[in-house]
Amino acid sequence: MNVIIAGDYSPLSFLQESLDAKAYDRVFGSVRPIIEGADYSIVNFESTIADHDSQKIKKCGPHLKTNENAVYAIKFAGFNCVTLANNHFRDYGDSAVQKTIEELSKEGLDYVGGGANIDEASKTLFKKISGKTLAIINACEHEFSIADSSQSGSNPLDVIEQYNAICEARQKADYVLVIIHGGHEHFNLPSVRMKKTYRFFIDAGADAIVNHHQHCWSGYEVYNGKPIFYGLGNFCFPNLSRVDNATSWNYGYMVRLLFEEGSVGFETIPYIQCFNEASVKLIVERDSFDKQITELNSIIGDDVRLEEKLTAFYSGNARRNRYLWEPYRSKFGKALYYLHLLPNYMTRRGKKLVMFYNLLNCESHRDKMMFQLKNYLEE
Repeated sequence: MNVIIAGDYSPLSFLQESLDAKAYDRVFGSVRPIIEGADYSIVNFESTIADHDSQKIKKCGPHLKTNENAVYAIKFAGFNCVTLANNHFRDYGDSAVQKTIEELSKEGLDYVGGGANIDEASKTLFKKISGKTLAIINACEHEFSIADSSQSGSNPLDVIEQYNAICEARQKADYVLVIIHGGHEHFNLPSVRMKKTYRFFIDAGADAIVNHHQHCWSGYEVYNGKPIFYGLGNFCFPNLSRVDNATSWNYGYMVRLLFEEGSVGFETIPYIQCFNEASVKLIVERDSFDKQITELNSIIGDDVRLEEKLTAFYSGNARRNRYLWEPYRSKFGKALYYLHLLPNYMTRRGKKLVMFYNLLNCESHRDKMMFQLKNYLEE
C-alpha cells in the first residue's frame, strides 16, 4: 500500500488568486504525478470555507479562509483525503465548518479529524485500499479550533483518547496511521513531550506517526521499526511577509509510506513552494536537503542534544514573553490595582485574556511558558 502524506495547505494571497483563475496545473503540475500515483493521498486543509456573512471567532493569531476553488484544486492535484484537525479549521465558526465539510463531500474527498461535534471530529477513518484496511487517526494540539459536545471543530490531542482509538483501530485495520498537528512554530525540532507522546502511540499499536504545523520541516526517527516524522513543513502556504530569498517557510517534503506485511517503508519527497509564484515544485538536486535532514535526525536521536536545542529555543524569546506576566510588579502598583485605582488589563473581552488562554491551553505554548517561568523563578 503506497500512501502519500502532505503538510499544510492554506490558500492565501497570490495562491488564492491562481486558484480562482483555475490555474491548478500551474500550482500542482510538478507534484501531481506523484500524488496521483499513490494508492491513497492525504493533505492538511488548514483553512475553512466561509461565506461573506460568516463571523470570525475570538482567538489569537490570523483568521484564515478560502472558497470552493481550494477544494477543486486539491481534487485536481490527486488528493483523496484531507485532515481537518488544525488550528484554523474553526476560524469562522460553525457555519464555515459545515460548509467546508459539505464542499469536501461534494467532490468525493474523504476527511478526518473534524466534524459538527466532538463525536464526529474524533472518528477514525477506515479506508479499504488495495485489499487492506488503513485506519487514519487525526488530532491537533489545543488552540481555538477544538470541537466539543455542542461545538463543531477539530479533534483535540488527548493521549488517552488517541490511545483508545489506536487500540480499537489495531483490532479492525491492517495498518494504523496517526497524523498530528502541533509543535513550536518556526522551530524545526520536536519537543521532548512530542517525542515521548509519539513514541507512546507507536507502543500502543500505530504503524506510523506524521506531524505538521511548524511552518518548517523537521527530521524523523524509526522507533521500534516504525517511522515518526516530526514535521513536514508547509505544503502550499504563501508567506505574507516580504522576503527576497526563500526561507524555511518555503521548503517542505511529502512522505510516501509503503505499508507491507510486517514492515513500513518510506521515502521523503522535498519541494519548494510559493516562493515568487503560486506553485509547488519538486527539488531534484536534494544533496542539501539530505544533509540537513541527516543532521536533524541525529539531534532527534540524541536526548541530550535535543534538550540543548530546546533550551536555547525557549531561552531565546524569554525576555520578550516575560512582560506578559508582570503588569504590576511593585507593592504600590498592586495596592492601587486592588483598590480599583488601576485598570483591569485582563477583561473578558480583552485580548490579554484570549492570549493567556491560548498560552495555557495549547500544549506547545504551555511547554515553552512553563520552562520560562521556572527559569524566571530560579533567577
